[in-house]
Amino acid sequence: MTLMRTALGRRLRSHREGQRRTLRDVSGSARVSLGYLSEIERGQKEASSELLSSICDALDLELADLLAETSDELRGPVDSSDLPAAQRLAEAPVLEAVDALIAA
Repeated sequence: MTLMRTALGRRLRSHREGQRRTLRDVSGSARVSLGYLSEIERGQKEASSELLSSICDALDLELADLLAETSDELRGPVDSSDLPAAQRLAEAPVLEAVDALIAA
C-alpha cells in the first residue's frame, strides 16, 4: 500500500523536474527549507495543507490538480469491465465503440 505522503511527494517531484527547476529554486519560492522540501518529495515528511498550497503556488500548479493526480495514482488502474457500459463506450476508441454498438 502506498502512503499518501509518498504519492504526493512523487507528484511534486515530477512537476518540479518537469519544469527543470531545482529544489533550491522551488524551496525559495515556496518559503520552505530545502531539506524539508526534499523530505516531502521523498515521502518522509507529511506536509500540511498550507505548505502544500505554498509549494503548488511555487510550481504554478493548482492544489486541486495535485490532489486529483495523487488520488488517481493511489486508486491505481481501473478495470474497464467494472465501468458501466455507457462509460466504457465513451472511453473506448471510436472504432471499438462502433463495434460494441453493433454487437449490442
